[in-house]
Amino acid sequence: MDTIGLIGTGLMGGAMTTRLLAQGFAVQVYNRSAEKAQALQAEGAQVAASPAALLHNVRSIILMLTDIKAIEAVLFSDEETQAALQGRTIIQMGTIAPAESCTLAAKIQQAGGEYLEAPVLGSIAESRNGTLIVMVGSTEAQFSQYTPLLQTLAAKLVRVGEVGAAATQKLALNHLIAGLTATFSLSLALIRQAQLPVEPFMEVVRDSALYAPTFDKKLPRMLERDFSQPNFPTQHLLKDVRLMEQVAKAAGLETVGVHALVEIVEKTLDQGLQDLDYSALYNAIHPAST
Repeated sequence: MDTIGLIGTGLMGGAMTTRLLAQGFAVQVYNRSAEKAQALQAEGAQVAASPAALLHNVRSIILMLTDIKAIEAVLFSDEETQAALQGRTIIQMGTIAPAESCTLAAKIQQAGGEYLEAPVLGSIAESRNGTLIVMVGSTEAQFSQYTPLLQTLAAKLVRVGEVGAAATQKLALNHLIAGLTATFSLSLALIRQAQLPVEPFMEVVRDSALYAPTFDKKLPRMLERDFSQPNFPTQHLLKDVRLMEQVAKAAGLETVGVHALVEIVEKTLDQGLQDLDYSALYNAIHPAST
């Protein structure tokens, strides 16, 4: 197998690296915070000293970075790195806006490289186990070429359309993450504020068309107010709902609902919970003092 590059070894990128190594891929990684990349060296990953060094050594590179600013800072901050994009394929797997993805594709193609987007639904456990849902925006030829690699990470792999299509679908899904978490938090808060038992409420919810598995997944965290060991930090959710608001507004859609979500997530960050699991929205909706 060819060596795979991976830039961005945070919660998701680190777990993806572990998965690729376990499946027999040689993986070379780079992370701006070097200690995160070094931790993967013990698992067998090679660590590149710079983005340019990684691009010189591998032809296919997965990006798992926070946002478009981080991507541009890594790929376009110096001439050496930009030149090294020639003949390389960048597979962008984070969450960015559709227009940002299309602009990124154009810049990489102008540098002589190829680009496809493959954002994911799932978290650390799914990344490590290869059970992510991977949505791809690419040409049909690119999808065919990179299916073996992406299937290593995915329980479900689907080509949504050209570049921009998968980014759009990913934002729509992350909007559901925020919406379901916020509405469940408020319903749960009302039950607890009225000093009603939680389990009878949950029994009804589970037997109804209203149920979403995320309710039971996040319920213990909310009841215990334990948002440590995050699967998806709250600050990243804020970035995504802000993007959703921008994209929906540009499409001429009513955004009052998503704006309310933005305010709830911002309030959560105001409580200093930016690095904790996004189920911390419950703390903003139902403060511990009430």
